[in-house]
Amino acid sequence: MNQIRKFMYGRYGFDQFTRALVVMSLILSLISTFLRFNLLSMLSYLPFVYALFRILSKNIAKRTQENMKYCKMANQCKKMFNDIKLSLVGTKTHKYFKCVHCKQSIRVPRGKGKISITCPKCKTEFIRRT
Repeated sequence: MNQIRKFMYGRYGFDQFTRALVVMSLILSLISTFLRFNLLSMLSYLPFVYALFRILSKNIAKRTQENMKYCKMANQCKKMFNDIKLSLVGTKTHKYFKCVHCKQSIRVPRGKGKISITCPKCKTEFIRRT
């Protein structure tokens, strides 16, 4: 165990982006197994090899930058899917609108008819039917 610690000293290690690469590799491998598609099976190794490269890399600053870019992109995607889910499903008591000026998501009560909505972020007013 001590030899592994010595070997990994000064190396980047495991992070969120590496975890996503490993999961993507496993998913591609499973899909290629069910579809019996050899090219996809070969492509499933690429994310895994890159994940190993990231784990063993000594360029910590660059790997940290890559992870930060990944986390930023993943958070934007999560926010976008959450906004889509809220706009499609919503709730029984509230409705969601986007501000026409700053695109801020605004929650208003349902069943109030035409109302004037004031954005809490930029103070722009617009009229919508709830």
